[in-house]
Amino acid sequence: MSVFKFDPPEAFAKAVRDFGPDPLIVCHNDADGLSAGVILRKALERAGIGSELRIVGKGENAYSAEFRQELGGRAMGGLIITDLGVAATLPRDDVPTVLIDHHVPSGVPKGAVVISGVADDPIPTSSLLAYRCAQMLGEADDLLWLAAIGIIGDMAEDYGFAEMADARSRYGITALRKAASLVNAPRRTASGDASAAFALLEKADGPKAVLSGDHPETQRLLQAKVEVREALDEARKIAPKVNGEVGIVRFDSPCQIHPLVAQAWRGRLKDRIVIAANTGYREGWVHFAARTATDRDILAFLAEARPSGATEQYGNGHRAASGGALRNADWNEFAQRIGFGPEMFVEV
Repeated sequence: MSVFKFDPPEAFAKAVRDFGPDPLIVCHNDADGLSAGVILRKALERAGIGSELRIVGKGENAYSAEFRQELGGRAMGGLIITDLGVAATLPRDDVPTVLIDHHVPSGVPKGAVVISGVADDPIPTSSLLAYRCAQMLGEADDLLWLAAIGIIGDMAEDYGFAEMADARSRYGITALRKAASLVNAPRRTASGDASAAFALLEKADGPKAVLSGDHPETQRLLQAKVEVREALDEARKIAPKVNGEVGIVRFDSPCQIHPLVAQAWRGRLKDRIVIAANTGYREGWVHFAARTATDRDILAFLAEARPSGATEQYGNGHRAASGGALRNADWNEFAQRIGFGPEMFVEV
């Protein structure tokens, strides 16, 4: 049970009434975040509220000083942040703000409406929370497939959500799975640009339309899948180094494949915490994903091993699936803290 107090989806409709013109929707660039963003944008539009969009992409964090500076000079009548975590400090504290998220919070900001599923069992994805919020604002039944895309994209398909069962029956699970995989591909490419995926979800009326090829964005997403698959094939050739309870797979790729590599090794190193460390994703940084099939709390593990220079980009997510980004020197400190030596260090 969370120590934080959250708002129910019903609070969304009330919060939106306090918005001024052109609120900004900020969403993550994966299938769950994109689907949540599209759902919220359509819900606002149906309520007569136009909105602006900002997709948080490669190497970015919605709670960083850089992002706060970017938003500081932007006119907006409100702010909705979804699938990007919940922190104690907002990127803007002078506009009405709603956070819709399912990750374990690092803190809860004052003055914001925070709709979180982290205290629920099972924990709903951000897209499912967004769908429930949209229902509070008006007719949203035709947006159910978008919630299902996000649920599948975040591997929560078998959690027992009634909405997922309904979507499976109405849209077909094969089409939903293929669409989720396609939409998830662009954010893993070297560019991390998921704008085409958002545009495709926004114009499509269901998963079959996403896959049909009737829209030019589909071809761009298929090309992204090829790029990611080729990078993943190379990374899969690398074996992990194991020390104690941790196994590290270290590789160099401009693509965001470290979560996929970690997930693949999670099933093979069932008694370990698996860390996939990518030294090529962003210059000067090591981006890593941590997964485990054990009952070890990864968030607690990372908190215990937190290096001195770690930022808000470290140790967020879920108890069995977390990760982060560390500058090279901080990665070396982290590697040493968890029992590894120079063989796992990177050049500073």
